[in-house]
Amino acid sequence: MAEKTEEDLLLREIDDDLRHDQMNKLMQRYGPYLVVVALALVVGVAAYQGWQAWDRKTRIAGGERFQAAMALAQVDKQEEALTRMNAIAADGRAGYVALARFQSARILAEKGNAQDAAKAYRTLADDAAIDAGFRNLAVVLGAAQELNLPGADLKALEARVKPLADGAGPWRSSARELAALIALQSGDKATAEKLFAELADDRMAVQGVRARAREMASVLRQ
Repeated sequence: MAEKTEEDLLLREIDDDLRHDQMNKLMQRYGPYLVVVALALVVGVAAYQGWQAWDRKTRIAGGERFQAAMALAQVDKQEEALTRMNAIAADGRAGYVALARFQSARILAEKGNAQDAAKAYRTLADDAAIDAGFRNLAVVLGAAQELNLPGADLKALEARVKPLADGAGPWRSSARELAALIALQSGDKATAEKLFAELADDRMAVQGVRARAREMASVLRQ
């Protein structure tokens, strides 16, 4: 057993020497390359961590900037809020640009500037870089503003709203309400009454929309 142990120790020492020799040869051949790789990994990790910190900081700053503009709009400082929202839309982070553009359009609408609000919503609706759901929302909000404009192209409005009114998306009930209002404004009372009645009975529609539709259908029946 003793001889076996000594033999094992001797073999281990030889194995260690061979490994050490091989490591020396590897370091001589690949050492500079391995050092560069190690440095690249360290720099890469540091850069990634730095980017994460910067991204977190800019996201926080972007959110604070947007909230500050919203706060101005909520205390009726519309012009200043509009200026700040337009600035965010021009150079803000991607996540806040679309939100700022929607808020700018909303502020224009609240100021009674339906024409510019409708134009802003139309631009959003036509922007392929924006999520389809938000583009559809812009269609609905823009159509609501255009409906208030004198000389509005009601046929074009009807064509724009129809795909949403006939679809199953989240803006379906609002689009159907708009379709009924467009029919009413076009002088087609029968179609308007029919659309409002259908919307009033639509259990999938938003409750507020159903209530308005029920009231409108009742008025048009008289």
